[in-house]
Amino acid sequence: MKNISLSYSKLVLIHAIIALVIFAVPFLSKIYALVIPVVGFSLIAKNKNKNNEVLYVAAYLVGVEVFLRMTGGNFNNEYIKVIVIFFMLVGMLYSNFSINAFIYAFFLILLIPGIYLTSTVAHFDTDIKKAIVFNVSGPVCLAISAIYMFKRKMPFSDLQNILVVMGLPIITTAVYLFLYNPSVKEVVRNTQSNFETSGGFGPNQVSTILGLGMFIFFTQLVLFSKSKKEMLLNGFLLIFVSYRAIVTFSRGGVITGALMIVCLLFLMYSFSNVKGKTKVGLVLLLTGLATVGIWTYTSLQTRGLIEKRYANQDVRGREKKDRLGGREAIMGGDYKLFMDNPIMGVGAGMGKELRKENLGHEAAAHNEITRLLAEHGLFGIFGLLILLLTPLLLYINNRQHLYFLSFYVFWLLTINHAAMRIAAPAFVYALALLSVQVKLPEKAENSVD
Repeated sequence: MKNISLSYSKLVLIHAIIALVIFAVPFLSKIYALVIPVVGFSLIAKNKNKNNEVLYVAAYLVGVEVFLRMTGGNFNNEYIKVIVIFFMLVGMLYSNFSINAFIYAFFLILLIPGIYLTSTVAHFDTDIKKAIVFNVSGPVCLAISAIYMFKRKMPFSDLQNILVVMGLPIITTAVYLFLYNPSVKEVVRNTQSNFETSGGFGPNQVSTILGLGMFIFFTQLVLFSKSKKEMLLNGFLLIFVSYRAIVTFSRGGVITGALMIVCLLFLMYSFSNVKGKTKVGLVLLLTGLATVGIWTYTSLQTRGLIEKRYANQDVRGREKKDRLGGREAIMGGDYKLFMDNPIMGVGAGMGKELRKENLGHEAAAHNEITRLLAEHGLFGIFGLLILLLTPLLLYINNRQHLYFLSFYVFWLLTINHAAMRIAAPAFVYALALLSVQVKLPEKAENSVD
């Protein structure tokens, strides 16, 4: 365990250094973006995916996406999602997949009418390819990832290792945010989402990935810290990532991360004996105290503005009429588009263009649920039902998956405030479909039912 601890510490240090190097030489971000899939593919090919290497590589890509986007490393907005799809397909070639995963192939089929409609009715000045890819890449990434992970057997310890691999580049993101803006107090002037504390990138996406990081390092701290040094390291990472998430002033990711932790504690408590319930209670108490400490420090650094943000108030303490940052109007517009086009919808990617006509300005969907309804109509409803119900049905016989509820909640809440602009909700959703076991027979680790 000592060697593992040293290795983990070194990995954390390396990823902090990566942030420093790219902050100093931004061009290296593009090199970083190229090296990851190359090294990942060579690792998968060398081991022929015997240990689900594709999941480790994909997890790392998901964790690093926001960092690459904020530092200019992404070659386009769909770069990571496309690469994740590629690696999932590679994994299927090496390790097959469950025939019962056809339900997600059917989900992909349900997207076709909306794509076809866009290709036939889009205006001449509309970039059809861009409109379709921007809106469909997320659902496709989810479906392909789900097909690979559907009921794939995996030990709980391996699942945690996948989360750690995802969490390492989130450390890089948090360190880069500190370098970009070391003094929060100097840049916070109002209660709006803050681009300065978000590395100059979209606070919503930054908050989302940091919220996921909160959950990852909480699990490391509570379930996998085997020494005092590890506890201190994971405790520091949890506090650091949580603080940087809160000061983005984007509430969605922080609330989601907190609810993921609550879901985990709920399942831990539910399946524990009397002694275990006492330990969970102690963890809950310590978590509450840590939360109070982080919030108090954040409040001091933001001169009380963070409380006003979460109370939906402006800088003068007046309650805002709009609770969701303009999302209500977009969601209302999507609902109207659905009611006007209930069968086929308006076509994949056409919602943005029609919102411009209705609202007077371009507005991309922040809510994947209303987008599916508006752009895919009845087919979108069927697709949404598949996504909502399939994981719940699998969980009935998959009770050892301690993270199931947390993963499901992350996906559901994230697509409601940030749609599927990054790969994280798609990949984490698919992780909920894994058949997680505490003990697993040899030679069964890469199998599917």
